[in-house]
Amino acid sequence: MNLPENFKEKVREAILADRENFGGSNAAYARTLGISGTAFSRIKGGQTERIISDTSWLAIGRKLEVDIRKKNWSVARTKVYSEIEDNLHECQAKNQSMILVDDCGIGKTFCAKHIVRKMRNSFYVDCSQGKTKITFVRLLARTLGVDENGKHVDVKDNIKYALSVLESPLIVLDEAGDLEYSTLLVIKELWNASEGNAGWYMMGADGLKAKINKGINNRKVGFAELFSRFSEKFITLTPNGSDDRRKFYTQLIGDVAYANSKTDNINKLVNQCYDRVENRHRSLRHLETLIQIGA
Repeated sequence: MNLPENFKEKVREAILADRENFGGSNAAYARTLGISGTAFSRIKGGQTERIISDTSWLAIGRKLEVDIRKKNWSVARTKVYSEIEDNLHECQAKNQSMILVDDCGIGKTFCAKHIVRKMRNSFYVDCSQGKTKITFVRLLARTLGVDENGKHVDVKDNIKYALSVLESPLIVLDEAGDLEYSTLLVIKELWNASEGNAGWYMMGADGLKAKINKGINNRKVGFAELFSRFSEKFITLTPNGSDDRRKFYTQLIGDVAYANSKTDNINKLVNQCYDRVENRHRSLRHLETLIQIGA
């Protein structure tokens, strides 16, 4: 495998920047990358050759979103970005928990990832990659720098201990609507074990809200308790009224377009993307496509 020129060095720089916001040991941080403590020490010291496999370099580059092609996609401080940033800081500062449920395509994931990277002891988890209780626990362990190997119950106990040791950890659970019922019970268990010492932020679309409401209405064990622990309300950023909704999306799409498009006809991009909104498509992803093709 021939990696692109300077790829390893760019990944090394991303590793060092990411390490600054991790409150655990070097060995624990190395586990979040799937490498040994010795390998991390050598990388930290400036070495990049004959330390880890090219596959590992690629995996770390993907995890840290290293982009050598420099798409130059600028982060726009949209209302969505500011609201999520405020929510995350509040959850971490006060050890609170919230649920954000909103439309697809408004930039929830993009914003959360960007914000989390700048916050100490803040961890982003893509729940679509760990839907079952077994895969979720191992994914969360790896994200926290906890050993994911061994018995399921032992890995859970290690996660609980890590959440009690780290200073004000924040766990961001994206795509939470993908989680199986038994996995939601695990989250309740971990919340109980970390009460008063960790913040939790769950994100999803209509499916997450429907799943929680259905569980509560059917008196399914755990759903009411979980909802109670997450402030007993759904946070929504997109207005319901048609006029307010159009204003929201016009501002959102326009802010991102102004930050990233070279065209003078921003209104054209906004209108093209809002047509997608009306048809339940993902507006900002469509905007990125339009900008890339120079529409």
